[in-house]
Amino acid sequence: MSDYLVRPARAADVQGIYALLEPLVERRILLGKDIAVLYGAVQEFVVAEADGRLIGCGALHVMWEDLGEVRTLLVEEGWKHHGVGRAIVERLEEHAVGLGLSRLFCLTFEVPFFQRRGFEPIGEQVVDPDVYTQLLRSGDEGVAEFLDLAHVKPNTLGNTRMLKHLV
Repeated sequence: MSDYLVRPARAADVQGIYALLEPLVERRILLGKDIAVLYGAVQEFVVAEADGRLIGCGALHVMWEDLGEVRTLLVEEGWKHHGVGRAIVERLEEHAVGLGLSRLFCLTFEVPFFQRRGFEPIGEQVVDPDVYTQLLRSGDEGVAEFLDLAHVKPNTLGNTRMLKHLV
């Protein structure tokens, strides 16, 4: 396999991100995102590229002053186990540190992958009650999943909530 590059996503990458995401949405591994939502969040994404085509992506969503979420992390099947996912997460972590975040959250089926990256399974109370109250006002479904709200529980069945403390 050839080398790959992990870089910030550009608007021109959104169609490729959508194409990577759709097979996993169809298999109910990831939640679908409208293309307009992906364009609106393009600045949160990094992509992995090989030979001019996208082979993976991931996003960092800031949730609070000290807390971010790794979202929409995926790697094309043929590129799994080649360090692409690790490189994407490392890039997102660097960005999180640059933003002043000290914790990263993820909701995942890939528990061993994230454990190797220092994430640990968590319970429900990750933020203090005042922050929880503020986050309840968010219309973002990812924040609702983080808060473990009842209306998103069908979306999160089988997933593990994980957290990493950044250095």
